[in-house]
Amino acid sequence: MPGVWLILPTYNEADNLEALVRAVLPQLEGTALPHTILVVDDGSPDGTGEIADRLAAELPPVRVLHRARKQGLGRAYLAGFEMALDAGADLLMEMDADFSHDPRDVPRLIAAAGAADLVLGSRYVPGGGVENWGLSRRLLSRGGCAYARVLLGIPVRDLTGGFKCFNRRVLEAIDLADVRADGYAFQVELTYRAVRAGFRVAEVPILFRERREGASKMTARVTLEAVWKVPALRLRG
Repeated sequence: MPGVWLILPTYNEADNLEALVRAVLPQLEGTALPHTILVVDDGSPDGTGEIADRLAAELPPVRVLHRARKQGLGRAYLAGFEMALDAGADLLMEMDADFSHDPRDVPRLIAAAGAADLVLGSRYVPGGGVENWGLSRRLLSRGGCAYARVLLGIPVRDLTGGFKCFNRRVLEAIDLADVRADGYAFQVELTYRAVRAGFRVAEVPILFRERREGASKMTARVTLEAVWKVPALRLRG
C-alpha cells in the first residue's frame, strides 16, 4: 500500500502499545494520505504481540510483523523497512512505541517531507527539548550527538534521535543490507549515509518526554556501541 507507513518496533510494550496506536491513528488520518501502522514485535513475553494482533483485527490500517526473538532495534526497523518498501510505501516513519514522541508531531514531520528527503524530529534545534530527564542523561545525550556530529563532519544537530520520516528514495539508495549498527548507532548510521548520498535533511523541533510506562531499553551495551561504531562509520566512509 502506498502512502505513509509508521513503523513501531516493540519489545515488552504491553502497557503502551494500544494507547499509542489509538492516539496516532487520528493524526495519520488527518494528513489525508493513505497510511499504515506496522508493529514489529520481537517476541515480547508480556503479550505485546497479542495486543498488536487484536488491534490489527479491529483497525484496518494496522499490520503486525512477528519476529521470533529480540534481535535489536536496528534489525527490527530494517525488517519493517523491507516490508513497507515491498508494499509500495512512499514515506516511512520511525517512532518509539512508549510515548516518548508525541503523536501530534507526526503530521509535522510528514508535512516537512514535502521539501526534504529525510526529516528528523529534533530535540536540539531551537524550539526542541527534553522533559523529565536528569542532568546526567541530558549531558550523555547532548554529548553523544556532539561527538558524532564532530567526528562525522555533518551539521545535523540530533543524530541519535529515533523520530524520523524517510522518503523511500533514501532507503532505496542506502544499502540496507550493509547497515551494521543497532540502537543509537543505527540512527546515526542511517542519517550519516543519507547525508553522504547527497539527500536533503531537515530537522523539525520536538519535545521528547520520558516513557510513560515500562522499562527503558537503553543499556550500557547500546551506549558503548555508539562510541566505537561512530568512528568506524567515518573510516568506512
